[in-house]
Amino acid sequence: MDGTARVGERDLEGMDQARLDDGGVAELCTTARECTFVFAGPDGWPAGVTMSHLFADGVFWFTSVEGRAQVRAVRRDERVGLVLSSAGTGLAGRRMVRVKGRARVLDDVATRATMLPALAAHLAPTGTDRLLALLDSPNRVLIRVEPVAFPQSHDSRRIAGDGRGGAGS
Repeated sequence: MDGTARVGERDLEGMDQARLDDGGVAELCTTARECTFVFAGPDGWPAGVTMSHLFADGVFWFTSVEGRAQVRAVRRDERVGLVLSSAGTGLAGRRMVRVKGRARVLDDVATRATMLPALAAHLAPTGTDRLLALLDSPNRVLIRVEPVAFPQSHDSRRIAGDGRGGAGS
């Protein structure tokens, strides 16, 4: 790159300017409803599942069922990763963020009473009661992930041509 061309005009090598700022990270985490939840499998290999989530007060909330792979993994090792994308959100551009976090499995009555309705309202605004009835099951648990870092992010709107070689932005 000759120093005068912006990333997206000649190549996509130096992407430092394409990171999300703190407000962009918060917007994506709040707007997205699904992410990839990454954990260490019992054999030590990385594993992941796509899960619905709620991001509230700087914390990610998930619901699952006791005995599922992600619940067993969090009980073994609190270190997890999340990968969020703007796909399907209606947000402009292509955005993503990787989250390093510490997870806990919670199954107490008070947390369930607060977080299951909040998750249902976020995930199914027009069918909250129906989703809540499904979520309120005997083996239901919550997974709380507190972010430790947001080591990678991307915002295509900060790249000429939206990062696809189109007209400059």
